[in-house]
Amino acid sequence: MISFEPPYPPGLPIGDSWVHLPTTAPVVFPYDGQVVAAVPLADAPLAERAIDEAVAVRNEVAGLPSHVRRAALQSVYESVRSERAAFEELLVLETGKPLIDCRVEVDRTLLTLQTSAEEVARLHGETVPLDLLPSGDGLIGFWVRKPIGVVVGIAGFNYPLLLATHKVAPALAAGCPVIVKPAPQTPLATLWLVHLFREALADAGGPRAAVQLVTGGVDVGSTLTKSRRIGAVSFTGSAAVGHQIARDAAPTKVLLELGSNSALVVAADADLDAAASAVIRGGYYASGQACISVQRLIVVEEVREAFLAKLLPLLEQVAVGDPRDERTRVSALIDARATERVREVVARAVAAGATVADDPAAELVADGIVRPTVLLDTPADQPAWDEEIFAPIVQLRSAPDITKAFEMVNDSRYGLQASVFTSSLETAFAAIDQLEVGGVVVNEVPGFRSDVMPYGGVKDSGAGREGPRFAIEELTVTRMAVIRPNPGRSR
Repeated sequence: MISFEPPYPPGLPIGDSWVHLPTTAPVVFPYDGQVVAAVPLADAPLAERAIDEAVAVRNEVAGLPSHVRRAALQSVYESVRSERAAFEELLVLETGKPLIDCRVEVDRTLLTLQTSAEEVARLHGETVPLDLLPSGDGLIGFWVRKPIGVVVGIAGFNYPLLLATHKVAPALAAGCPVIVKPAPQTPLATLWLVHLFREALADAGGPRAAVQLVTGGVDVGSTLTKSRRIGAVSFTGSAAVGHQIARDAAPTKVLLELGSNSALVVAADADLDAAASAVIRGGYYASGQACISVQRLIVVEEVREAFLAKLLPLLEQVAVGDPRDERTRVSALIDARATERVREVVARAVAAGATVADDPAAELVADGIVRPTVLLDTPADQPAWDEEIFAPIVQLRSAPDITKAFEMVNDSRYGLQASVFTSSLETAFAAIDQLEVGGVVVNEVPGFRSDVMPYGGVKDSGAGREGPRFAIEELTVTRMAVIRPNPGRSR
């Protein structure tokens, strides 16, 4: 029996209050299907109302003093820190993600809040030497950064608290009102977070309407992204949905954190023990439901067998089960539809020639959980290799040398992050120079992300960068000032 009492008011936070709605939808615990809570469902008219409310406070939020914005962010940081155990438990229930991963999510959320507060003090411009041409003699030039306007933040289900924080905190730091739309499966932690933001703003002297939340389906998302009153849309999710949002939102600015099929390359001179450990850590965390988890494992041929001999025994140590257990590393995917999709993709890969490395006779799904799996030699034209599998499935293929391995990494429509294990500085710098991704990680998992670094992809993995400093730059625009102090001296 799951008992969850929401620590926030009933309804949805729209404008200065919470709006009661007649229609609700259940949020279920993916591990066993128990209902965690019922969440109100918004519709297109309510999304339009949220835009009205955000536009109404746009100038007020833009004009909030830096100390008010920073104080609000610091207050939310303190509130989340004091309630971290409750946030962790709630994240386990609504995502089904193992407790260890939910603890990491809260850690990263706290860092994002803290650094967003710090970045408020660094939001400034520069002077410009206008007299590089004679026409600029006597002119003073400088630029400042101004908020881009109302921000729509749409987050994925796998890290709901962290992803919402990466939308809301930089927007508020930049002076932008923000409307959040969480994934339908995982709205609870985000509702609590938004409540904390609204109360912190009110305590600091700002409007609660600066941070709002709407739930709902495609009609709600379409209303938000198609509105010409929006300054920017920040979306984290699948490539297909992100591309549709970009088309719908044009010419509004869009920041897209989309899918991937991240690669880990093992060079002939790699520390094989370290690389094998990294595959286990990087391939199966969050039950494989992370866009930068290890999906494609590319091993230089001469060390393939030695590497497999180290990897496969470690696979047996990945604990599978109830995500509330501290020992669990892999549990149920977000819902039955996701599990069935993975089953079909793997079956298709095996039919095309891939083999299961550890136990070919074992069931892929047992008790509703996709077991940690290594596939060997999945053909390159298979969705399991080409697309984002979003499950605890790692696939290994060989390359004759490191040059070909890098070519295989780049032979993808995605480009978020990739890693290479090597003892050679030459190989490391070649990877940084040649891999067509937003981030190259040397001798660590491709899923390494510090929330202060610029994070984002190329190709179909998206556009724009997250990380508080970089997101704030994306959510502000430069305004140039040109001044002639003495107009009588103009040429």
